Amino acid sequence: MFLTLLFGIIAYGIYFGAVHSTSQLAADAARASVAGLSDTERATIATSHVRTNVPAYVLLDPERIEVTAEPLEADARQFRVSVRYDASALPIWNFSPLFPLPERMIERTATIQRGGY
Repeated sequence: MFLTLLFGIIAYGIYFGAVHSTSQLAADAARASVAGLSDTERATIATSHVRTNVPAYVLLDPERIEVTAEPLEADARQFRVSVRYDASALPIWNFSPLFPLPERMIERTATIQRGGY
């Protein structure tokens, strides 16, 4: 019983670390995209920022990251950056018979207001 509890704590700790890293990448990329003058340039900056900085996050595999950067449809003054991470390569899925685990696809979004106009 103790080992099951311990492995559950470790598995969820690893998962929450990957979720936090994904959130941080999305927020940082959204902040970096403010420097762009057009939507295309903003998207390029956001994508480049994620690709450049993802190796700094130990729990994330750069090959499993998808980035989407686009203006928000509901409000043209907003720009949205979405980062999706396929967490199926994390070692925690070996524990799935022991306890329930969250979704394997992590998606986090950050929205920032366009500056300058």
